[in-house]
Amino acid sequence: MIDLSQKCCLVTGASRGIGRATALRLAQAGADVAVNYLTSQAAAREVAAQVKALGRRAILVKADVSEPEDVQAMVEHVGGQFGRLDILVSNVATGGFRNLMDATPQHFAATMNTNVMPLLTLVQAALPWLEKAGDRAKVVALSSHGSHKALPHYGLIGASKAALEAMVRHLALELGHHINFNVVLAGLVETDSTRAFPPEVFERAQKAMMTNGRRLTEAEVADAVLFLCSPLSDLIQAQTLTVDGGAGCQA
Repeated sequence: MIDLSQKCCLVTGASRGIGRATALRLAQAGADVAVNYLTSQAAAREVAAQVKALGRRAILVKADVSEPEDVQAMVEHVGGQFGRLDILVSNVATGGFRNLMDATPQHFAATMNTNVMPLLTLVQAALPWLEKAGDRAKVVALSSHGSHKALPHYGLIGASKAALEAMVRHLALELGHHINFNVVLAGLVETDSTRAFPPEVFERAQKAMMTNGRRLTEAEVADAVLFLCSPLSDLIQAQTLTVDGGAGCQA
């Protein structure tokens, strides 16, 4: 059983979807959790209440992770309230689904500023806390198949995820003596951001999975994040762990 007692973590975009599932899974393992959100305050409050119901401390933090000043203030607040920060989970993503020929410089900047830059600014702001962690600190970022496969209307997001995975490797090169940096690459999960997809997208993903009809859920992605946040992953560094039921190994 994974025990994260005495650990404190910050999960960005924790009010819904994979971020919410991750925040609750880390709390179930014993961690105190800072729940970051931007607009979904009511949903974030529900997550914080569930964390507290598990007997853990919860901090609710509104911050726009695309703004370095917000990230700095958020990390300072969380570190000051908890007195430590052992785990960072960078989960927020945006970008919009469009063809690259329809993308503007503003679209590009917004996607990179939300999907890639926050990982860097989070680590920069949290480094003093992470270096003081009693055991190895953990940083986990969330990615998707668009980082290495061409998918319809996914060019900007895919490019940002490829950049995110590259940044994780370089952070590990620079700081890996004290901190583990890894990625969880999730297959298609039905969340608020994907429910607008046509039904055939989910049908194709389901057929590609080698799970005898079982669907990939937010909770199963959160389990992979939990593993990479635990001491069990101390010797796993700069890696991308794919959770997709085998769908990605097919053309």
